[in-house]
Amino acid sequence: MADHENPKTHPTSNAVKDPDDWTTGDQPMTGAQASYLKTLSEEAHEEFDDDLTKADASKRIDALQEQTGRGTHD
Repeated sequence: MADHENPKTHPTSNAVKDPDDWTTGDQPMTGAQASYLKTLSEEAHEEFDDDLTKADASKRIDALQEQTGRGTHD
């Protein structure tokens, strides 16, 4: 038997995955990503780029969350 965790018993074990490793990372960002990224961009007074891939949008969201303090858990 393999030493891999059963995804049914640990459904979030791979939830944090590097966007560069996403199989769909080169596809256009989702509508939800675009909406949240636009909000974050406005709050950070940064330009909104509507032409990002899913992976690049995720990285940009992470950076803007850090800049704006959104998405942090205290």
